[in-house]
Amino acid sequence: MTENQETPDAEDKTLSGSATLPLRPPCERLSCHKSSVCSRSYFVVVMVFFHVYIINVIALLFYVHYSSGQDDASRSRDAPSGSHQRPESRRPPSKPEFLRDVSLTRIEGIRVGHVQKVSLVPGKVHEMRTLSLKPLLFEIPGFLSKDECRVVMQLAQLKGLMESQLMVQDGQEELAKELNLSPEEIFNLLDINQDGQLQLHEILTHSRVRDGIWLTPENLREIYAGLKADKDDNGLLSLEEFRLLSNDAFQRFLLQQGVKRSQLVRNSRHTWLYQGKGAHQVLQDIKTRVTRLTRLPPALVDLSEPLQVVRYEEGGHYHAHHDSGPVYPETACTHTRLAANTSTPFETSCRYITVLFYLNSVDGGGETAFPVADNRTYDEVSLIQNDVDLLDTRRNCDKSNLRVKPTRGTAVFWYNYLSDGRGWVGEQDEYALHGGCMVTQGTKWVANKWINIDPDYQRQARYQQLVSQQQEDEDDEGLTLNTDVQSPSIHQDL
Repeated sequence: MTENQETPDAEDKTLSGSATLPLRPPCERLSCHKSSVCSRSYFVVVMVFFHVYIINVIALLFYVHYSSGQDDASRSRDAPSGSHQRPESRRPPSKPEFLRDVSLTRIEGIRVGHVQKVSLVPGKVHEMRTLSLKPLLFEIPGFLSKDECRVVMQLAQLKGLMESQLMVQDGQEELAKELNLSPEEIFNLLDINQDGQLQLHEILTHSRVRDGIWLTPENLREIYAGLKADKDDNGLLSLEEFRLLSNDAFQRFLLQQGVKRSQLVRNSRHTWLYQGKGAHQVLQDIKTRVTRLTRLPPALVDLSEPLQVVRYEEGGHYHAHHDSGPVYPETACTHTRLAANTSTPFETSCRYITVLFYLNSVDGGGETAFPVADNRTYDEVSLIQNDVDLLDTRRNCDKSNLRVKPTRGTAVFWYNYLSDGRGWVGEQDEYALHGGCMVTQGTKWVANKWINIDPDYQRQARYQQLVSQQQEDEDDEGLTLNTDVQSPSIHQDL
């Protein structure tokens, strides 16, 4: 053994604090100390083992976590349907949050007159032409065949048609009491320009929405005179004059005078045709074609209203209106009200899309008018100016920006709501205002297919979940849920 080598015993003595100086190791030439090298090496080894230990622990925790999750999932799948489950796992929360997993396809109009090729039935290509961009409106000639039009009209006659509007609508007093509005509050609501006076057009708009009776400015002046409402005879109602009128004063006066059918907002007869399983094949084919046309999920079309068939006799009309109203936090959609978890006197049909079919060609009149289509601006107040009422389809249809002539087999469809920019329903499209011009000769047959979608995605998702659960329950009992035939109150003729 050379003098530069050490025995283990010598090293132990050195570490134990012996006064004898240790022999210089070879690393002395590198200006380092043996004790520092050993300490650094020991620290490195310890830290390596420590990190390896931590990594192993973390890996073990992940393994246990995911293994237990998979076991729970497999036990849930393998569990029999009648096995006992905890109540909280079976009962959904009162307001579950649903992730947005559906995006509504919205067809681009490109420009007025633009023609797109669409495949709706095997072996045939239809042309779809853009009629306007505000609202987004399209026309598809030959959407229905001659035989399909005939079958739909015959089915409607077999079922029987009813009056589209009652002569007098009840319940307005009860609604006013429920809302608990004072005359001053009602006056302020009607006074659109807040000038302290009610103009003729402000009263006309209110009476039409509330009573369903179409009044002209001349009619209103006659009512003022009969009720002695306009004390100073200036054609305006002040708050003091308005206070003297009851909520149904106009309605009672008209009842005493007698209401003609021509004075109603709508003069037609209609019925509803079920389109689900078991329905006539033509009706099912139409629903399938509408699904392809709108490019919407089939479930949304299936859960919408049945097909409405309408007949207008000579003199029949439908004054300009919106198929669906704006939706506010206080407003519930009629079709999802069971999932709304709220009670409100305000409901609207939430008809996202209207598809209108012409079942025959009309000899005279009967056009579908869009008074403000592609207007630069929309102003409700300006719809009635100088006794010219653009909403009046009996007298002023020729003043509408766009009119579509009824041609057998042709379909037109438009969006009643804008997009919210995130693939769902946005605000109401006010330019979708439309009406049926008076039939001057012959009879007019049309059919409407509305696609109902709640602008509140959570409500729509809860509604679909509710219907799905009900359908499963019905299927378990050997029954079939008829999603098209629901309470008649959900079918609102706006």
